[in-house]
Amino acid sequence: MTASCGCRTTSARRPESPFSSWSFVGILLVVLVFLLPTSTDACDAPPRFQSMRLKDPPKETYHPGDSVDYQCRPGYMRIVPPLRLSSVCQPDNTWQPLQEACTRKLCPPLGDPVNGQVNGSFQFGSVAHYSCNEGYQLIGQATLHCDLSENGVAWDVDPPHCERILCQPPGQIPNGITNSQKETYEYSEVVIYTCKPSSGPDKYSLVGEDKLICSGQNVWSSDPPECKVVKCKYPVPPDGELLSGYGTQFHYRDVVQLGCKTGFYLEGNKTVVCGANSAWEPELPRCIRVPAPPSTKPPVSTVSVPTTTAVTPQDTLGGGVIAVIVLFVVAAIAVIVGICLYCYKKNKGKTDGV
Repeated sequence: MTASCGCRTTSARRPESPFSSWSFVGILLVVLVFLLPTSTDACDAPPRFQSMRLKDPPKETYHPGDSVDYQCRPGYMRIVPPLRLSSVCQPDNTWQPLQEACTRKLCPPLGDPVNGQVNGSFQFGSVAHYSCNEGYQLIGQATLHCDLSENGVAWDVDPPHCERILCQPPGQIPNGITNSQKETYEYSEVVIYTCKPSSGPDKYSLVGEDKLICSGQNVWSSDPPECKVVKCKYPVPPDGELLSGYGTQFHYRDVVQLGCKTGFYLEGNKTVVCGANSAWEPELPRCIRVPAPPSTKPPVSTVSVPTTTAVTPQDTLGGGVIAVIVLFVVAAIAVIVGICLYCYKKNKGKTDGV
């Protein structure tokens, strides 16, 4: 038996990377160390308050034992009895508890105006609202603000006041008069208009509101009316009739009701009113004839029988042709009769000579 011995070859090893797995783990641990919260021997920034602010500029860090002082913000004042205005950074790196020690300043008190009232608060930053009683108007700004003013607080504008509402006389109208003549009218006073008698055959109608009310400063409830002749035409349509509102003349705001005669129906509105423009409102209706109802009797069936008629020569021949034939026959008969008479006379003469 022979034994052979051969050399075993191995592949070349790759060089290790400088960033081995152990190096990666080490880097990860360093990152985690930096991310973990570190214990610092300092307090956070001092707390903020609505009514107070720091008396001195803030520092970058505050260590246990450091203190900060506060003062009231502009528009605020110390609460009575006074409360503490300082806080200390405690050993546990928290600030000593502190509460609001200031309150809003007050603007000068406002009284109700004559014939009006004021509502709202007088504290700094607040708003006061003014209003007047009915029949009065506000002169000035209705809203006041309590704002900063130098070292204190004050209202931004002067308080308003209330004055009585007045109206100038409403305008005069042609052919009309009013119940009173005044230089000014107070709130809710009424002016009444009427029309003068007409000098013509038709009366004047008052178109519009006859009563005007002073409802605001130089503001009336509506425009003045007008006095004019308003006359509408006779409203009854053809084949119609008047049901109510009988008359021979129809003026402003006259109301009539219309209908139709038997055999007709009304198309349109039954009730119409004489309008300001001498036209009926709405448009006049019409009377339409009622259509005949359909027959309810059953239809009668008829059978047509053909009839024959005798045909005469007159039916087949024209009148002129018949006349020619008749004349021809008469002429022929006359010729024959003439020939016969001629032969008869001739024969008779011969016999007489013998």
